[in-house]
Amino acid sequence: MSGATYVESYYSASRNSAPDRTSLKGELTTDICVVGGGYSGLSAAITLAEKGYKVTLLEAKQIGFGASGRNGGQIVNGLNASLESIQTRFGGEKAKFFGTLLQEGNRLIRERVERYGIDCDLKDKNAYVAFTDKHMSELEAKQALWRKHGMDDHELLDKQALSAHVKTDAYVGGMIDHSGGHMHPLNLALGEAAALESIGGVIFENSPVEHIDYTGKKPTVRSSKGAIKSDHVVICGNAYLGKVVPALTPRVLPVSTQVMATKPLGEERARELLPSDICIEDCRYILDYYRLSADKRLLFGGGTVYGGADVSDVIKKLTPNMEKIFPSMKGVKIDYAWNGNFALSFTRVPQMGQLAPHTWFAHGYSGHGVTGSHLFGKVLGEAIDGNMSRFDVFARLPWVPFPGGRMFGAHYSTVGSWFYALRDKFGF
Repeated sequence: MSGATYVESYYSASRNSAPDRTSLKGELTTDICVVGGGYSGLSAAITLAEKGYKVTLLEAKQIGFGASGRNGGQIVNGLNASLESIQTRFGGEKAKFFGTLLQEGNRLIRERVERYGIDCDLKDKNAYVAFTDKHMSELEAKQALWRKHGMDDHELLDKQALSAHVKTDAYVGGMIDHSGGHMHPLNLALGEAAALESIGGVIFENSPVEHIDYTGKKPTVRSSKGAIKSDHVVICGNAYLGKVVPALTPRVLPVSTQVMATKPLGEERARELLPSDICIEDCRYILDYYRLSADKRLLFGGGTVYGGADVSDVIKKLTPNMEKIFPSMKGVKIDYAWNGNFALSFTRVPQMGQLAPHTWFAHGYSGHGVTGSHLFGKVLGEAIDGNMSRFDVFARLPWVPFPGGRMFGAHYSTVGSWFYALRDKFGF
């Protein structure tokens, strides 16, 4: 099993076996060419292959190399942008439309895990935790708003009730989502790749795309050693697309986040931290998130670096936050620590659209991409197959560039994050 391109992480060290896939060589034709072997690309590819299309997927490195193989592994319903902010920005009808989608990405993951027998340590439930009474008020409002859209899986928890799920004095309460969950993200991606191949899809790895010509009736995707001409191209590079498609570059900003994994803690010690084995994220703007792995490590993540630069010492950055939540973890050995990028959109709403009649894209999940990417991949597949109804709603949403482009947008976003961090700290 090859693996030299994966970053050193707990996920890459514990990944399931996968075939050594060849790189693209020569010229091919196909119905659909998907660029990007993360969740969005895999979801679109599976959707279309299930409908009978001949699908070819190109991945620059290996399946799940980017955010799909490095994230916190949390299946959190909804998008980064709240329904309230969507309603304020786009109106009530758009909020109503988004409300119908709140849990679809979650359901899609579970359906495919079951249908294709994907081994990814899938577990149930996630919780949002509150440091302040203000955070609790926000959770109460979220529960009420989601109920209006038919989602009634949220349960508010006071401090005592929360202690059945997370043992710490740091929080005043929280809210559990009984329909959420967590899993091994890289193994999910690898399982989806195997699912795609089982229904006729073809995957080329180590095939970075250098140019996409989408001006003709049949777009052409070129790598260093080959080219694919297809009826449709689906671009799903997200934060790792680079500048291959200049028209998409200003739409999103790469943002780095970090995760670390402790040594195996053993069943007893692990249960002392997270008795019900659910995953946790807090309510702050720059939040922490954590959960237990299948072998009882604490996986702890958080932090942001706008512009996508890696943090040189992830352990130094994350350990103080972990120890504030769990003082008993002071001095515990950290076996793995890594960086990964997600793509931030200015509005925090993912973007979907067309660059030309046969060239499609989706990106900008803004840190909530596990469920959103699966949903958007499915919607892209529906549109290419002729059902444009949901795609058109997303495609018509206006997108807002970052002030000053990527270079100055990173500084702008950093300053904004300082403000929200201060607001979290002082409770205003």
